[in-house]
Amino acid sequence: MGQGKVLVTGGAGFIGSHVVDGLIEAGYDVAIVDDLSTGHRRNLNPKARFYEISICDPGLAQVFEQERPDYVDHHAAQMNVRRSIIDPEYDARVNILGSLNLIQCAVKYGVKNFVYISSGGAAYGEPEYLPCDEAHPINPICQYGVTKHTVEHYLFLYGRNYGLNYAVLRYPNVYGPRQDPYGEAGVVAIFTRQMQHGQQVYINGSGEQVRDFVYVSDCARANVMLIEDGGREIFNLGCGVGTSVNEIYQHLKEINQYPLEARHNPAIVGETFRIYLDASKARRMLNWEPTVGLREGLERTAAYFREHDQEPGSGD
Repeated sequence: MGQGKVLVTGGAGFIGSHVVDGLIEAGYDVAIVDDLSTGHRRNLNPKARFYEISICDPGLAQVFEQERPDYVDHHAAQMNVRRSIIDPEYDARVNILGSLNLIQCAVKYGVKNFVYISSGGAAYGEPEYLPCDEAHPINPICQYGVTKHTVEHYLFLYGRNYGLNYAVLRYPNVYGPRQDPYGEAGVVAIFTRQMQHGQQVYINGSGEQVRDFVYVSDCARANVMLIEDGGREIFNLGCGVGTSVNEIYQHLKEINQYPLEARHNPAIVGETFRIYLDASKARRMLNWEPTVGLREGLERTAAYFREHDQEPGSGD
C-alpha cells in the first residue's frame, strides 16, 4: 500500500482521473488541481480533495501551502494539436508556463518526486526509425509537441540544479472510458459516439495514419508504479505495434454494428503520419507492459459509451 500525499493536476480529465483512482486504490491520499477547461466534475473521485484552479494561476502556491504534497503527478495540459497550431501562444502559456509554475512550487515545497506526462506521439515528429525509443531525435512538427517536450528540459535543469526528483512518461495514443468524444483528441471516442448515434463517421486524410493505441488503465498503472521515485528517467509507454485509423474504424464498425461506410475529410496539418513506440525500457526497468489488448479495450470502451452517453459539457 502506498503512503503519502499526491497532488494530481488534470485529475478531472480523461487519463488523470484514472490515475487518481489508481493512486487512491493503492492507498495514497490524493488532492486534485483542475480548472475544468476540458475535465469534468463527473470524473472526480469523491475520496480526493478538489481545487478548481489553473496551473497558470499564481494561487497554485496556496494549494501547495495547504496540502504539502509528497508527490506531484502532472497531467494538466493544453492537449489539442489543432488548437496549438491555431493559438500557439495559449498552448505555450499552459504547457510551458503552467508547468514551470508547478515545478517551482514543487521545488519550494520539497516535493519528493514529480511525474510529468509528455507526448510520445507528438514530440518525436515524423520518425526516422520505428518503433521510436527514448533516444530517437526530438523533431516535433506541431506546436503541442514542442511545448510538451520543452518541459522535459526544465525538469532536467531543476533536477540537476535544485535536486528535484522526477520521471517523464511519453504517452502513446491513449483511449478508453471517460475520453471526451467531442474534442480533437481520440478517434476511438469520437468514432464510437458517432456510430452509436447513427451519425456519419469522417476520417481525416486517407486513414492509413498509424498510431500506438494503449488502453487507459495500463497508462494509469505506470504512474502509480513511478509515483514515489522516478529516478530522473524518461520512459516511453506503448505496445510497440502500429494500428491504422482505418483498422480502428473497422474494429469499431463491427463492435457497434455500424451500417455506414466512413467518408474522408482532408488530412490535418501538423499530424505525424506514422508512429509507434518502443517501451522496452519500461518493460526492463519497471516490469511494465500493456495488459489490455486492442480488441478487448475497444469493446470495453464501446460498452462504457453505451452506458454513459453524455452530451457536450453535461455532468459537470
